[in-house]
Amino acid sequence: MIKFSKALLTIVAFLLPGLNYAADPIVIKFSYVTAPNTPKGKAAETFKRSVEIDTQGRVKIELYPNGQLYKDNEEMGALQRGAVQMLAPALSKFSPLGVDEFGLFDLPYIFPNKKAVYRVMDSDVGKRIFAKLEPKGMLGLAYWDNGFKQVSANKAIIRVKDFKGLKMRIQASNKVLEAQMRILGAKPKIFSADQQYKALKEGAADGAENTVSNFYTLKLYEVQKHLTLSNHSYLGYAVVVNKKFWEKLPRDIRTILEQDMKAATEYQREIAQYENDQALIQVMRATEIEVLPEDIRREWTKALLPVHKEVENIVGKDNLRAIYAITAQLDKEEREHKEQIYKKK
Repeated sequence: MIKFSKALLTIVAFLLPGLNYAADPIVIKFSYVTAPNTPKGKAAETFKRSVEIDTQGRVKIELYPNGQLYKDNEEMGALQRGAVQMLAPALSKFSPLGVDEFGLFDLPYIFPNKKAVYRVMDSDVGKRIFAKLEPKGMLGLAYWDNGFKQVSANKAIIRVKDFKGLKMRIQASNKVLEAQMRILGAKPKIFSADQQYKALKEGAADGAENTVSNFYTLKLYEVQKHLTLSNHSYLGYAVVVNKKFWEKLPRDIRTILEQDMKAATEYQREIAQYENDQALIQVMRATEIEVLPEDIRREWTKALLPVHKEVENIVGKDNLRAIYAITAQLDKEEREHKEQIYKKK
């Protein structure tokens, strides 16, 4: 009989788990419908690299950009079935699932700046909305940024009356987005991200709302002659994971995933505005850029603010009041900061 020393057995026992992890890693299929060179795509790649390094190969992240596995209107069902484990859909995409509270982020002119967006995302409001996903078989891991939306068409849209009769593409069957377009006098038309270019090219839609980053990466400048910098609404994403899959993961793996997701989110927020600014430089070469004068911006705001009241029972009155309180607090902090700077001078 071959005898093994206690020391040798200890070494083998220590090494075997590592060998098992290398041979049979946990695979996470991360599907999203935007391009790899968008803020979302770059953050997903950062997350993938960090996780695979930090887990020493125990976890493998497979990225599927551009809707390679599932199209815009298919990916939610795929996540719920467990066909993919992770998604990062636009926040407006959760309304068709019955989680209308995500529509808060679509409300026109509710956020004065990105700082307000992040404060709301990281507040109890953001946490309460994520909790609504659990009965749908999902868990929210993070809110990712893209930017404020602009309006495009084949004619200049400056005044509110310029929307009248236009067929405007929206992302999803979302009561906030629909109400917004109707109040402007436009006709909301739903087309997924992968359908948008064709719809605009063939005239099924006359115009659309997108961040500059998406307008550029989707090459919409090829089919839209004018882009109005309106900053009228916000586009963000929620990184979500299949609930059953997540709960079966080893505790230490979940901890690493949470830490790396937090780091990827910080990175994603840092680059989002830069990517939109760089995209604008490229878009300016092919599309006429319209900038709203301050008096016209006030006209847009006055026209669109009634949407808040129209949908308050859908998105939640308490949530809406909480956002108003957060933005008011930020405004107060900014005024106090400016006063302190003035006093130092």
